[in-house]
Amino acid sequence: MSELISEFNSYREKMNKVILGKDNLVLKRLWNLDTNTYEDGALDKKTKEMLGLVASMVLRCDDCIRYHLGKCHELNVSTDELYEVFAVANIVGGTIVIPHTRRAAEYWEELENSNR
Repeated sequence: MSELISEFNSYREKMNKVILGKDNLVLKRLWNLDTNTYEDGALDKKTKEMLGLVASMVLRCDDCIRYHLGKCHELNVSTDELYEVFAVANIVGGTIVIPHTRRAAEYWEELENSNR
């Protein structure tokens, strides 16, 4: 696994443990709601993760983008599908999303290379 991916996953895991370890009921419910939102329903997990990625790109949250890219990778989103997601995000969010697309493309390349 690349250093970029490893650092992101390690930091996210570490800080989630800190936050959830404070036993705040509202935060625990929020984390649970987030987890359950992306489960299969009328829409499958793959579609929901791609929607989450578009929203994260439009909102310009690089941590969220990386998270959803990781999930998309786990769910076998193809590179062609991913670049269509990037296109939708850029149309919806405008040119301000371009720098986030660059970083998303870099992270995706790392994810793809981690399988080789």
